[in-house]
Amino acid sequence: MHRYRSHTCGALRESDIDQTVRLSGWVHRVRDHGGVLFVDLRDHYGITQCVADPDSPAFAEVEKFRSEWVVRIDGKVRRRPAGTDNPELPTGMVEIYIREIEVLGPAAELPLPVFGEQEYPEDIRLKYRFLDLRREKLHQNIMTRGAVVDSMRKRMKEQGFFEFQTPILTASSPEGARDFLVPSRIHPGKFYALPQAPQQYKQLLMMSGFDRYFQIAPCFRDEDPRADRLPGEFYQLDVEMSFVTQDDVFAAMEPVITGVFEDFAKGKPVTRNWPRIPFADAVRKYGSDKPDLRNKIVMQDVSEHFRGSGFKVFARMLEDPKNQVWAIPGTGGGSRAFCDRMNSWAQGEGQPGLGYIMWREGGEGAGPLANNIGPERTAAIRDQLGLKEGDAAFFVAGDPEKFWKFAGLARTKLGEELNQIDKDRFELAWIVDFPMYEYDEENKKVDFSHNPFSMPQGGLDALTSEDPLTIKAFQYDIACNGYEIASGGIRNHKPEAMVKAFEIAGYGEQEVIDRFGGMYRAFQYGAPPHGGMAAGLDRIVMLLCGTNNLREISLFPMNQQAMDLLMGAPSEATPKQLKELHIKTNLPSKS
Repeated sequence: MHRYRSHTCGALRESDIDQTVRLSGWVHRVRDHGGVLFVDLRDHYGITQCVADPDSPAFAEVEKFRSEWVVRIDGKVRRRPAGTDNPELPTGMVEIYIREIEVLGPAAELPLPVFGEQEYPEDIRLKYRFLDLRREKLHQNIMTRGAVVDSMRKRMKEQGFFEFQTPILTASSPEGARDFLVPSRIHPGKFYALPQAPQQYKQLLMMSGFDRYFQIAPCFRDEDPRADRLPGEFYQLDVEMSFVTQDDVFAAMEPVITGVFEDFAKGKPVTRNWPRIPFADAVRKYGSDKPDLRNKIVMQDVSEHFRGSGFKVFARMLEDPKNQVWAIPGTGGGSRAFCDRMNSWAQGEGQPGLGYIMWREGGEGAGPLANNIGPERTAAIRDQLGLKEGDAAFFVAGDPEKFWKFAGLARTKLGEELNQIDKDRFELAWIVDFPMYEYDEENKKVDFSHNPFSMPQGGLDALTSEDPLTIKAFQYDIACNGYEIASGGIRNHKPEAMVKAFEIAGYGEQEVIDRFGGMYRAFQYGAPPHGGMAAGLDRIVMLLCGTNNLREISLFPMNQQAMDLLMGAPSEATPKQLKELHIKTNLPSKS
């Protein structure tokens, strides 16, 4: 018999009854039922119940077992007594009568429990992540992650893509976040950067004549952490294709992402024919460039009903042509208590409040706004929104450029409060026609709003003849349930258009050559039209596992302060290391 096991803890079935077997694993828990000891023995594959009674030669040793001891158990497989079987477990019809044990690895007192899924302080969980990963839900999440990667690879290869590995040590690039810099020992005073994404390399692969690239790519960004973004590093399904239009990218990737979701949705419906929603419409209807389409609330412009009305606050705003009034319908929200609660919520979000109209019995509008604009306008708003008695509408006003994000938050809040969100489904959509540029208020300049390497709609002609803030780009995102899970674009592959695009954002031609010399040179020697995208592996797995925190689907994540509590990173470098790198530290004053 094998030194440690003849079977795993998830393998035994009724067909194994009367066999003598050997298992090794962790003591999940020990139960004493009237002098009979039941040991749930766990390994990666499952749990098997093992039994010792006072007649067992190993009974005295089993009494010493503690949680998470690693032990070897020899014994005979037998059927569980009638009424004690456990259909929840694959091994639930059998048990092992213990004849011999060996303690392979005793465990000290645990800093956090492994049995059960109770909440525990995150810093303790991360410091003892090797224990945390033994917990059933987290262990399963990690296995799901691996299976999702396998599904992605299989589907990409079926679509004719080939997997490449691009460099990790590279040059700094303005991707929109801070780089992690790596000092060069051989070249004093110079630094490599860890790639924020393999953007330039994958485009260079297209210049090199490779047609369909993909990679499960590690990406590194020195960003502040948040629940849906891990600090430091993340992984993405990175894709690039030659001789393609935007429609070709959609046709290739939509079945891949749909298929991955269907593989792991556990029966939940998944969108088959994805809608394509222009960025301006997404903002206008949903107050988000990554709308949650499970939420059936659609916002509408109701400016005309307030223009010249008795509600002077909105009427005066509308004298400025850029201002609008948007309505957020609230089906079933027509009570004073609920409307007041929404108003208080808005104030907690830093807003002056949230205007509303309620429709009472008979369909008459009520509330301060209704009183000011009169029954005709109130009825017109109700008809436009398709509301009835017992419903309400909430209003935001001003410059949409400044309020659309808050309007989106209000839509989400209403959807949650009024049960307008079907949480048992995955709603996927393409968001298209992103603006090429935006105005950076802080630096008082035009800057890229998305990926700087994307092709502007209209090409070089648009860049030379149109207001930059009106130019749309061949850029697109995939939205799912309120998260951006992928982003991409058709690339700007013409050198003169690339230089002009960066010039508008404040980069001179020489700076473009200095920072993107490899790609700039490649464009001079026959660049094919190309495009692609990158899908966030971590966010996709997070959605499929039904959690809203990326730490629940990652092996060894950092905490909210970007610290690895398990390994003690970041740590100080030794004087010798700093000397070899020609670096002196200049720490901020502790005061």
